[in-house]
Amino acid sequence: MALTENEIQLKLQKIKTFIFDIDGVLTSGTVLVTEEGHMLRSVNIKDGYALQHAVKQGYNIAIISGGKSEGMLQRFKGLGITEIYLGQKNKVAAFEKILKDFNVLPENVAYTGDDMPDYPVLKISGLACCPADASNDIKEICHYISPIKGGEGVGRTLLETAMKLQGTWWNEETHSW
Repeated sequence: MALTENEIQLKLQKIKTFIFDIDGVLTSGTVLVTEEGHMLRSVNIKDGYALQHAVKQGYNIAIISGGKSEGMLQRFKGLGITEIYLGQKNKVAAFEKILKDFNVLPENVAYTGDDMPDYPVLKISGLACCPADASNDIKEICHYISPIKGGEGVGRTLLETAMKLQGTWWNEETHSW
């Protein structure tokens, strides 16, 4: 089901809504469990930069995850993301709410997921994306398979590519140094 590079670029030129799973996409999928039972995840700072930059440039960014980490909630809120759905057993319901809230159609959404809970949403997304280390079942249905593993900049690569194609990556206000 993978698209050609040209087909992906054509889709990315039009997409303004990006939805990401957390574990295995914006993290490596590894969880460190403390003696107290806290589950700690590691995120890629470059993903964070791209997420907040996309929000500032007017893109719709949302998170749908089966996990319920307060730390992840605070991380994404701090990046300016307002549509954050944690503890989702039915990701399609959250996806449909995001579509309604952003007033967009499924074909105008890029969704990035890595495992079976993401399968139903990937099937109805306009651009189904996954990291290089996604499950084989997920890779089979995705339009775009990143060359990068989860937690190593998958979000950054997708957003940067889309924003460069749309001419919104470079902006003197947000890149002033």
